[in-house]
Amino acid sequence: MTLLIIIAASIGVLIALAYSVMTFYPSFGRRASKKEKQVLSRSLNYKDGKFAYPVTTVLADNHAGSSLSILRDFIKGNPRSRPEHPLVPQPLLPGSIQQTRDTRVTWFGHSALLLEIDGTTLFLDPMLGSSPSPFPFIGGRRYSKQLPVEISALPRIDAVVLSHDHYDHLDYGSIRQLKDKVGMFIVPLGVGAHLERWGISREKIREQDWWEEIRYAGLTFTSAPARHFSGRSLLDRNSTLWCSWIIQGEKTRIFFSGDSGYGPHFAEIGEKYGPFDLTLMECGQYDPRWADIHMVPEETVQAHLDVRGKLMIPIHWGAFTLSMHDWTDPVERVFKAAKARGVRLATPRIGEPVYAGSAEVPSLSWWK
Repeated sequence: MTLLIIIAASIGVLIALAYSVMTFYPSFGRRASKKEKQVLSRSLNYKDGKFAYPVTTVLADNHAGSSLSILRDFIKGNPRSRPEHPLVPQPLLPGSIQQTRDTRVTWFGHSALLLEIDGTTLFLDPMLGSSPSPFPFIGGRRYSKQLPVEISALPRIDAVVLSHDHYDHLDYGSIRQLKDKVGMFIVPLGVGAHLERWGISREKIREQDWWEEIRYAGLTFTSAPARHFSGRSLLDRNSTLWCSWIIQGEKTRIFFSGDSGYGPHFAEIGEKYGPFDLTLMECGQYDPRWADIHMVPEETVQAHLDVRGKLMIPIHWGAFTLSMHDWTDPVERVFKAAKARGVRLATPRIGEPVYAGSAEVPSLSWWK
């Protein structure tokens, strides 16, 4: 009996400790207050206390055999899931930023993109840290040892645009370093609570539901659906919204997929807002066991066609290992599928700018 009491007490202490860490450690962000939850509950996408995609979406195949296979594969690892040598980004000169009226996109790896459009500078999902983890010292490391340009050297950013609150898209350290350089944070519903905890005033945050539009800095931002999920701990699964983004300038229209499994929302977006001059489409970190929340590369190409895109940059690869596939598999498969479907593809190196209206874009297989 004494042993059982000791075991129960130990488990209770561990649970209390985990709860305290997830509540008070700043990287986990902040859960919505009771008043904020009342506002979130007005969304048509909010059901039974959580946000949900309208079509049944399975986060991962969680029967016992599948769960064990996932654990086994992660323990076993894949020697080709990372580059043999660190990637070396192409340097981006700070003085070159904000010097063009053309639409220019610079990929920072994974889904982080510096977008210059109509003289306005945006940073999309600026995860610029070393590891997508609440504890960066124990997470998987970035493939490169440096960024195209360090955060301290960046000029003022008109707006940061976030797709959701997962660690590989919303990074506490990056936001803390960027926050005083940024004019506005444009985010899905509920994500503002994290930013407020990290020292950003509510006046600098705009939260949007799917299909809501705002005008800022001469651009129109529309939050659009994505088939994914959200959460930064065991306590807040799907308590904030996730989304894709439509960004419209005077002459250029951009689609940023965020994270998404394939679904009917792409065709709906294409019908309402297409065609797009440039799409920024996720193509990595997939697995058959979580097929509903991350597209395989062939679906990425189809999604680009669904939204009626003209030029595509594949993203969500090239920085971190979050699945078991070879690190080059996403881009090689999307390259092959794009060629077969007649899709115009840009494959820039990390740090290499792409001009949306240019007749020539980076298209070399630099990863080989």
